Amino acid sequence: MAYRTKTYIAADWDGDSDAVEQLYKWKNSKYWSLDFHDAHDLTQARDSSLNCNIKRSLAARLDASKTFVLIVGGNTKTVRSGSCQYCASKNSWTGACARGHNVDNRSYIEYECDKAIGDGLKIVVLYNAATVNKFKCPDAVKDVGTHTAMCYYESGQYYWDYQAVKSALSQ
Repeated sequence: MAYRTKTYIAADWDGDSDAVEQLYKWKNSKYWSLDFHDAHDLTQARDSSLNCNIKRSLAARLDASKTFVLIVGGNTKTVRSGSCQYCASKNSWTGACARGHNVDNRSYIEYECDKAIGDGLKIVVLYNAATVNKFKCPDAVKDVGTHTAMCYYESGQYYWDYQAVKSALSQ
């Protein structure tokens, strides 16, 4: 097993890219001191890869991680991307993979959460909102780790809450 030093960030990258980008802005800023070693710098899978190949790439990144950060937004619990049921290699008649791979009907997010729990990683769940709503959180991590809202609401506006996020990552 590799020495675990990385931080793995999982999210519905389509729906919550603003929150992911904010984490990277804080990380790359000279003013803010949010520091983490990104597991996504290790390996990349092409978007055209089979879902099982992408999950292998995700597993390699998780294997090098000590912290798992999940950003929860409006669709995180229900997003289905990564499920073999949507892969062209799955035979809908037999339910088997035409290429001989194992069939895994979990989404990428469900897979990442299950692996993070199974590997005993530190779990940080950040909500792309001003409140923590565990009904939107995948079941695997709903009751573990630190759960924190990434925003606060003041005078009719939402603002990113750097201190809350930094505190959650530091615990």
